[in-house]
Amino acid sequence: MLTYAKPVAALTGALLLTTGLTACTGTSAASDEKVVTVYSADGLKGEKGDGWYDRVFEDFEKQTGIEVKYVEGGSGEMVQRAAREKRNTQADVLVTLPPFIQQAGSKGLLQPYAPKGSDRVNGADKAADGSWTSVVNNYFGFIHNTKELPKAPTTWEELLDPKFENKLQYSTPGVAGDGTAVVIKAMHDFGGQEPAMAYLKKLQANNVGPSSSTSKLAPKVDKGEILVANGDVQMNFAQAKSMPHLGIWFPAKRGGKPTTFALPYAAGLVKDAPHAGNGRKLLDFMLSEQAQRQVSAVGGGFPARADVRPTDANAVALAKLMEGVDVFEPDWADIDKNLTSYIDAWKSATGS
Repeated sequence: MLTYAKPVAALTGALLLTTGLTACTGTSAASDEKVVTVYSADGLKGEKGDGWYDRVFEDFEKQTGIEVKYVEGGSGEMVQRAAREKRNTQADVLVTLPPFIQQAGSKGLLQPYAPKGSDRVNGADKAADGSWTSVVNNYFGFIHNTKELPKAPTTWEELLDPKFENKLQYSTPGVAGDGTAVVIKAMHDFGGQEPAMAYLKKLQANNVGPSSSTSKLAPKVDKGEILVANGDVQMNFAQAKSMPHLGIWFPAKRGGKPTTFALPYAAGLVKDAPHAGNGRKLLDFMLSEQAQRQVSAVGGGFPARADVRPTDANAVALAKLMEGVDVFEPDWADIDKNLTSYIDAWKSATGS
């Protein structure tokens, strides 16, 4: 049975006990346990138990007899937790959005492993050193309330309108992957750090305030508590099944075209994982053709494997949603190197 902890609360005492006793010693008792612990960014677990993780973990447990223990939080939050536990590793598999998966690699939190099927994943969607591989492709986006705001905004500049005061919110850069993506996209669209920060400083007048988790914003938008928030295509498309007033859109700079960039869920095997063998099996399963075909049909996302081309209704709708949107590729090496300075610049500009 899938064990699920949300938000990043401590794992159960039993789990802490078993992993705590074995992680440091590397005894065979840990490796022989029929369990695997996943630390993951939010978005792939369904609000009603109907997400991609729900299906994949259930199928994996039935096929292997290995129980999945699941802990969820913001991308940065998950990496920070794994870093704190480096001397007493609790997680076996880490799943985060860029640039935090790169950060996990540079912090030495991951060990190389190329899951079966990773040879079918495009080079830009996996690490050259084999430390992580995308398991679900995804794109950054925004959402709006289709009832209270039937016509989505089209530009960043529209969001400065006073009508959005206390009706707009985005998740916290440096903590949430999608929140960090706001800074990355603004820097791209406005042509650099300085103009992007100048814009975000103005936008702060309308911003409700910080949120460590992007997934918490969609219910607020659906209920009309706020009108606009950041998000990502996979998560918001899946949430729209139970939140009928969510609409996805992509901001453009005034006079420009709407843009986005790939923001995949990337998974890696944690260094010194207490159940590394089970972690490898789960990563293999996530990239299996069966699981990849379920990415769109069940999860509302895009397969990571280039050879899997689903034609289900969700896949068709997702393809239509992306029409006319320019997809750029961020310089992830630069972002990984300078992320702290970019976040500090955002904090200074917004007073956060």
